[in-house]
Amino acid sequence: MRSIRRRLLVGLLITLAVALVLAGIAIFRQARTEANELFDFQLQQMALSLPAEPFSSVPGVHNDTGGLVIQIWSRNGVELYYSHPRTPLPPRAELGFTTVQTPAGDWRVYAALVGDNVVQLAQPMVIRDSLAVSMALRTLLPLVVAMPLLALLVWIVVGRGLQPLRRVTKALDARAPGALDALPEAGLPDEVRPLVRALNSLLGRLDEALVQQKAFVADAAHELRTPLAALQLQVQLLERAHTEAERAEAMRDLRDGVRRSSHMVAQLLTLARQEPDVTRAAAAFVDMPLAPLLQDVVAHHATLAVARGIDLGLDAPDALAAISRVRGDANALQTLFGNLVDNALKYTPRGGHVDVRLVSATPSPVVEIEDTGPGIAPAERERVFDRFFRGGAASGNGAVSPDGSASGRPEHPDLQEDHTAAPRVQGSGLGLAIVRNIAQAHGARVELFDGRNGRGLRVRVSFGGATSVPPAL
Repeated sequence: MRSIRRRLLVGLLITLAVALVLAGIAIFRQARTEANELFDFQLQQMALSLPAEPFSSVPGVHNDTGGLVIQIWSRNGVELYYSHPRTPLPPRAELGFTTVQTPAGDWRVYAALVGDNVVQLAQPMVIRDSLAVSMALRTLLPLVVAMPLLALLVWIVVGRGLQPLRRVTKALDARAPGALDALPEAGLPDEVRPLVRALNSLLGRLDEALVQQKAFVADAAHELRTPLAALQLQVQLLERAHTEAERAEAMRDLRDGVRRSSHMVAQLLTLARQEPDVTRAAAAFVDMPLAPLLQDVVAHHATLAVARGIDLGLDAPDALAAISRVRGDANALQTLFGNLVDNALKYTPRGGHVDVRLVSATPSPVVEIEDTGPGIAPAERERVFDRFFRGGAASGNGAVSPDGSASGRPEHPDLQEDHTAAPRVQGSGLGLAIVRNIAQAHGARVELFDGRNGRGLRVRVSFGGATSVPPAL
């Protein structure tokens, strides 16, 4: 039975039936008490109406009116009158009211001295109980007869009470797939309003997610259009090459273009997988030590750092490494720190250094990644977390991509011949967006500062929602 209306109807009718049974029992007991008092008073009055003078013994008259039995004795104990000789009543009277148990059932007996005679009157209790039952039935009969009418009224009232739910259902059914505006709450009962608010909250989150998805698809399509057009142009140049040197150069450009496009697609897929879903992600989080994870990230990038002539190191004191623990997803956190280290290596010139530091472990771990590159201008440090954003560097020698566009924190290197200068790079503008999404899913905070010596960039990742302290210079 899944219908709320039927469930309420059956529940109310069962409750009403139980209430009627309990009320019938209470009415029966009350009616029997009143009947006993009434019949006891009747027995007293009939006893007083019998003759008080001595008289000779007379035969009993078998009168069944009211089931009343009368016995009269003289003071000497001589039985003068017995209306029903076959009734098994006590042969001697006990003054006052008593209840006597006999094979024929219980009897209510009243005995009293009336003049020179002892009078005893008895009446079967079944008569009184029958009267009490009759009174209870007459009281409950109108309610029993009215049960179908009550059921109909309950059905109508419950249906009217559920009408707001039907209105909400019809409003949702009549909506177009893209209509995610909030449902009106005016005129709704207090019991329905929380449900509508929850639906409105869900619709709001869905609308926000769809807006972000549309923006992501639009941005991705816009950003992929440029490298695809470049690939097409490079293919044409390869087809038009006349000499072996021209073909080799065109092939190299084509290979670089394919690599950049592949990297952008990989970053897009990573960003799509790492869209923050805190409720779902938190269920899969595990408690893990942070220092081994940082060691794996540094070891993974060590070969690349050596190839570029960059000093990459990890500073994790044993005292901090032993107690630094986080709760999260190991693969996602490796992606977070890997993107930060990879980004620092790409933008740091040959001879520079990239340091990964475990700054603190309590109350929550704090990790810093610092490089000696040009850094990021303070005005752009918040915007670099936006998808596909590529701005200028903090210093005047910001990296310039091969197509001439400036790049703030690039993703892939295309080194110049002069290795002492900042590398020429072109990024997809997704690395820090991925970092921000993973950090949000883990309740962490990512902040950008100048390097400790006033040069380069220092990225601080604070877990547990820790608020950053002013950066040390």
